[in-house]
Amino acid sequence: MLIELRNLSFTYFANNSPDQAVLKGINLSIRKGEFIGLIGPTGSGKSTLAQHLNGLLFPTSGKIFFKGKEVGKDIHPNEVRKEVGLVFQFPESQLFEESVARDVAFGPRNLGLPEKEVRRRVKESLGLVGFDYAEFADRSPFKLSGGEMRLVALAGVLAMGPSMLVLDEPTSGLDARGKARIMDCLAKLNQSGLTILVISHDVDELAQLAKRIIVLDAGKILLDDKPEKVFAGVDLLRNIGLDVPKTMEILIRLKACGLDVAIENFGLKEATNSIIAAMRRA
Repeated sequence: MLIELRNLSFTYFANNSPDQAVLKGINLSIRKGEFIGLIGPTGSGKSTLAQHLNGLLFPTSGKIFFKGKEVGKDIHPNEVRKEVGLVFQFPESQLFEESVARDVAFGPRNLGLPEKEVRRRVKESLGLVGFDYAEFADRSPFKLSGGEMRLVALAGVLAMGPSMLVLDEPTSGLDARGKARIMDCLAKLNQSGLTILVISHDVDELAQLAKRIIVLDAGKILLDDKPEKVFAGVDLLRNIGLDVPKTMEILIRLKACGLDVAIENFGLKEATNSIIAAMRRA
């Protein structure tokens, strides 16, 4: 098991009562290589939970285990932060160096790594986000598009050599092309073995890539299952202000009109095939 949370609760202020906790009795296990989507209404505790996964926050009660070791007892939170990269919203706002390569190199250099290893990591991480080193290394990050700047910021996190990425709204504010590029990059990183957890309000993005969806509401885990099972709970999700994927919405409306489609087949290709098959049977 990569990360395990046991009965984790958290309050921002010591004098808060238990019912004011931001996170309440969270039990969660994350296995190596998973691609997880974390959704929930605003204020449900998603970002707070994310900051516990890399040791940035420590629970008020409960325990966190990383690779079987209890964080804060058997392993220092700093060691967890080296392996769990946390990418906040709009990470491009943290770019500051005069060139792409220097910005990506900032983290590894702060680790005290030899310059040869720093250069290797910079070149490798830029390649992982789809950038040709020779083309982008000396360019100013501030002359790139918004999506490209975000990929540079992601490369900076990858250069630290994490075994897991936690991303908070990674496509927020980007156009369709930028969003597709980010999500395609994350899919390839996951295929290479990197564990990924994405917080997003865009259920359509998560429905296409995540193999597991966690729904957080009022600081508690409401649902934790495969996407097709989570999104099948349409009424439950809508009651807490969440949407379902657009393809599922179309399937629901078609079924209401009498077309015998399978609502759980909401992937674009699967939904198309389901509609075609249902029309042939009609």
